[in-house]
Amino acid sequence: MRNNKLLFGMMIGGLIGGLVTLFDRETRSRTKVQFLNAKRKTNYYVKNPSEAVSTARIACNKFNESFNSSADNAINALEQVEQTIEKITSKNEQPKRLESVE
Repeated sequence: MRNNKLLFGMMIGGLIGGLVTLFDRETRSRTKVQFLNAKRKTNYYVKNPSEAVSTARIACNKFNESFNSSADNAINALEQVEQTIEKITSKNEQPKRLESVE
């Protein structure tokens, strides 16, 4: 029961907050433009569903490429850190030779 009240309260608070922000003229006009753009895009994709699928596929491919590139960069950075640590530890483990002064 409490979860329902919490969710209901959050929804009401969000609606009231959204309505209060619409008192600002600039916010109203920007919101109107965004709704009109969303309506236009929605109508286009309803009439051309294959275009929507194609656009979604392209977006997923771009995300995958970006993710793979970032993962490769992270792996390379970790390998460089590992090599640096190995160099430092190998230098510290080598015994130092003392040269005799005559």
